[in-house]
Amino acid sequence: MRSHPSDLAFTGLEAAIVLIAFIIVSAVFSYVVLGAGFFTTQLSQKGVYSGVQGASSTLQLVGTVYGIADTPGGPITNINFSIDLAPGGIPVDFSRVAMTYSNSTQFEPLTEGTKNALAGPGHWTIADVDNELTSNQVLEKGETFDINIHPSTGIIRNDVFDVAVQPSIGASMSIHRIAPASIQLVNILY
Repeated sequence: MRSHPSDLAFTGLEAAIVLIAFIIVSAVFSYVVLGAGFFTTQLSQKGVYSGVQGASSTLQLVGTVYGIADTPGGPITNINFSIDLAPGGIPVDFSRVAMTYSNSTQFEPLTEGTKNALAGPGHWTIADVDNELTSNQVLEKGETFDINIHPSTGIIRNDVFDVAVQPSIGASMSIHRIAPASIQLVNILY
């Protein structure tokens, strides 16, 4: 068969259409790949920000942990300690904090009690606030919360126990202490 001169032009037109289609498909594919990359980057960025927020809200123990007994030689009924924010930490809402007491025989979630009062059995309270900026339950930079804990059972001599303070965001603060061999009215817990 003999080809007409118009057949050659048609082949060139087909090649141009295929080339244009290839360029369009490549552009759409690269747009999809870039969009997926941007989405992944946003998810990574969100994960980094939430990790920084969780790490930056860490609490720290300030000073000494005290154990208070009702009578000399009797069990320790209350534990007192002070906490504030670690450097660079974000404010912590103590109305959303969970506290637990545990020793070798028991694990006890503690319930929040009345602010500025001593805790009753099975409760914890914010007994006092040093450098109080506002009258809320949010621990802010520059403030120190004095915490009072009253486990349901007394702490006997040489008892090893842990108190965990878990904010709603951030790492848990754990206080590991041992009751002294001779219990007085006020005891420094090491």
